[in-house]
Amino acid sequence: MHFMRLLFICFLCLLSWPAFSQSSDSKVGLLIMAHGGSEEWNKAVENALVPLHAEIPVSIAFGMADPLTLQQAVDSLILRGVESIAVVRLFVSGESFLEETKYAFNLSPNPPKGHLMHEPKILDLSVPIALNKEGLLDAPLLGGILADRALHLSLAPARESVLIIGHGPGDDDENERWLSKMNDLADSVRTSANFHSVRVSTLREDWTGKREAVEKDLRRFLESETAEGREVIIVPFRLFGFGPYSEVFEGLTYRADYIGLLPDKRVTDWIESQYRKTLSTLSASQ
Repeated sequence: MHFMRLLFICFLCLLSWPAFSQSSDSKVGLLIMAHGGSEEWNKAVENALVPLHAEIPVSIAFGMADPLTLQQAVDSLILRGVESIAVVRLFVSGESFLEETKYAFNLSPNPPKGHLMHEPKILDLSVPIALNKEGLLDAPLLGGILADRALHLSLAPARESVLIIGHGPGDDDENERWLSKMNDLADSVRTSANFHSVRVSTLREDWTGKREAVEKDLRRFLESETAEGREVIIVPFRLFGFGPYSEVFEGLTYRADYIGLLPDKRVTDWIESQYRKTLSTLSASQ
């Protein structure tokens, strides 16, 4: 009888263990910041977060550090009873909107300057906030996504070149940091197959006077590869979709599947790892 009672107690403990595990995380909300785009773009981000909902209260703020959507996301989490919030910025570069975000969450006294998308504003906060500093460019595991995209499209690697292309910033020094990190991730593509070459580039899409030169250079690259009998595989280093690249390379020969980093579970894994890392920041500050 005593043995059966002990078994029953152990059974109850096993049942309650996931709840205790979940309640620990459920006190810390996850606020995802993302660029935002079409309905399909936003849905891809929402789908990437679905596996996290079972353990973590999640809210999304689309709009490139828009104070309005950030405040709505904060309020949504607080209404669900969170005691602190880990902010994960789902941007390609960890530098993107960092100063705006720090100021909005009252983590920096200095209003952001320069190329602002929204009027700087400090949010109304009632719980501790911590935010991640890294971007997708800092995640080595995402090199595997680039490799998988290229391999999926490849027919004869030795007669193919891979072009990995991203949005890119306006600042020249920051752009060099983008290219350096993209090149590191491109090593996963280089070691995945015997491609003729693997090149990285940023289009610097929003910067008149800089984009035009890149476009001409990249079109020359595709024309040269085609003339040499090689086909170019284009892999976008974007969170979702193919961006403006269909227009940029109109009339040229290349192969692409027109999708970005999503959908892929490794993006979800990166988000969760950033959440866990930010949790430790919150614990230390408290």
